[in-house]
Amino acid sequence: MSQTSSPISQRIEANLDFDKRLFFLILVILYLLVRYVTNDLILQSIPGYEKLESEGSFMIFHIFNALNYLWTPFALLWKFTATSFVIWLGAFGFGYKAPFIRLWQFVMVAEFIFIFPELIKMLVYIKPSDSVSYEEIRDYYPLSLFSLVDPENVAPKYHYPLRAINLFEVIYIVFLIFGFHTVSRRTIAESTFVILFSYVLMFLLWLLFYSLVYK
Repeated sequence: MSQTSSPISQRIEANLDFDKRLFFLILVILYLLVRYVTNDLILQSIPGYEKLESEGSFMIFHIFNALNYLWTPFALLWKFTATSFVIWLGAFGFGYKAPFIRLWQFVMVAEFIFIFPELIKMLVYIKPSDSVSYEEIRDYYPLSLFSLVDPENVAPKYHYPLRAINLFEVIYIVFLIFGFHTVSRRTIAESTFVILFSYVLMFLLWLLFYSLVYK
């Protein structure tokens, strides 16, 4: 049982010694910029885009996207809080103490990993060919199980779970393990058990629930 900072946790704390409020602002801006460009690419992939746009047929789509942009910072705050609470609750179940605020801050920093799949998606379809469909851009998620299968041979209820299980999620889980190790001063092994039986367990249960209730 580790009660002192390990060399790894000391390096992590040194690298994370920056203004977290500024980081959150940058994170939100990055999400908004990438999603704005990606949504524009999705629209342009729809046959007859220019004519439909001039006729105002995409008004609902634009309103929905605008609301989604406005909701982005609140969605991120909710995700950080929910994830931190699940991990904190898991730590409590194991009898470990972890400062919630520091845990929350680390979860926020770890979120940066999910900028990369959004960025890859934008770069892949920055100049889509005429053969690229709206659904192909919408459902694309790099380095996921979904990218390894033919969507036409997979039931729609499994599309989201297969996209959710990806390399970036695995890296995120590793980040969470080291984050918990840093804020709780528990060993890597103890931190791994906490993350597996808190965040990973809830993540898998959520995917199972989604698959069961999908219609």
